Amino acid sequence: MASPGKKHFPLRIAPEVWAEVEKLAAQELRSVNAQVEYLLREALTRRGRKVPPPAPMPAPAPPPAASD
Repeated sequence: MASPGKKHFPLRIAPEVWAEVEKLAAQELRSVNAQVEYLLREALTRRGRKVPPPAPMPAPAPPPAASD
């Protein structure tokens, strides 16, 4: 599912790097896309770049009321 307001970018990446990102994402309970963004933010921060924190996730909708 696409996130509104986010930049779409096709990425060419070596299969072995992609496989490691997939493993890391699964271990950290993130989607691969979220993992790639996390790793990029982490790398930018280490290089002294100011990156605003990601927008918070919206709260989930409450379940529908049960009808009798």
